[in-house]
Amino acid sequence: MTPKCKKASVAFFEVEKWEKEYLENELKGHDLKFYEGIVDKKSIREIQNIDIISPFIYSRIDKSVLNSLPNLKLVSTRSTGFDHIDIKAATKAKIKVANVPTYGANTVAEHTFALILSLARKIHKSYERTSRGNFSLEGLRGFDLRDKTIGIVGGGHIGQHVARIAKGFNMNVLVFDVRRDLKMAKSMGFKYETLENLIKKSDIITLHAPYNKKTRHLINRKNIKLIKDGAMIINTARGGLIDTTALIDGLRSGKLTGIGLDVLEEEKYLLKEEAELLSPHFISTNEQNLNDYLETIVEGHMLLISDKVIVTPHNAFNSKEALERILDTTIENIKNCCQNKKVINLVN
Repeated sequence: MTPKCKKASVAFFEVEKWEKEYLENELKGHDLKFYEGIVDKKSIREIQNIDIISPFIYSRIDKSVLNSLPNLKLVSTRSTGFDHIDIKAATKAKIKVANVPTYGANTVAEHTFALILSLARKIHKSYERTSRGNFSLEGLRGFDLRDKTIGIVGGGHIGQHVARIAKGFNMNVLVFDVRRDLKMAKSMGFKYETLENLIKKSDIITLHAPYNKKTRHLINRKNIKLIKDGAMIINTARGGLIDTTALIDGLRSGKLTGIGLDVLEEEKYLLKEEAELLSPHFISTNEQNLNDYLETIVEGHMLLISDKVIVTPHNAFNSKEALERILDTTIENIKNCCQNKKVINLVN
């Protein structure tokens, strides 16, 4: 039987202090347990009668964990990915599994335009100059976004937000996506293009596609030659979408006048999803590896030393509201389960 809403027992794992306070305020009346660490044998012994558990991605919720919790009705992971959970075993045991399918679409889109505007109006160079007491305008002339063409690679939630913002700047919007929604394109005022045509026609190219075998090096040494002279590239998605060497070629040839990166190619070996970056488990596991990658790859290139390039530390997702949306969705999943309502974010 699904637990009654008044008194469900819920265990949260990999929880920070601010998350604990937020969850306690929103889930009053429930029996809540909080663990800073991952699910392990000790914690399982302490939550034998638990109704719901909410882990992050470093807790392995496998068959043995599920079988150890006889009253468990819901696993509500605070992540988009759920490959740390044995979905088949959970389904067999009639345990629901829910996730957080999206939480930072507008957040990443806003950061995308922060990079675009910084490059277009040379904000980074202006700030660096005035911080030294130099107020000269030499070399700081930028350009308007109005009437420019932005090419959006990936027309999902984030890409759609980018398109809306771009229309607010009176830009022409092109989109490349393997799936086309012509009704949406008409209502939002953008056009679908092939990747090749988008690259040829766009003044600014911004990437919002997932990383997989098919999307690896979507921008490469071959098709970067098709880019308009003086174009800009923005990547707030995954570093592996662009061949780093192609970016260097574009800079050296003068074809690219600006590059904005919130991700680097080598992150693909370390990162599954953005919220990992805020986890102490990610830092302790990958800090040395990440530093080694960045030192090895970036120091040998022009990316960090060129004033045509802005690199941010995978921070596009990192807003107060986006992180709260992760918790809000988790809270909604829990409350719906407790009230016998349909859990809308089920993955099984």
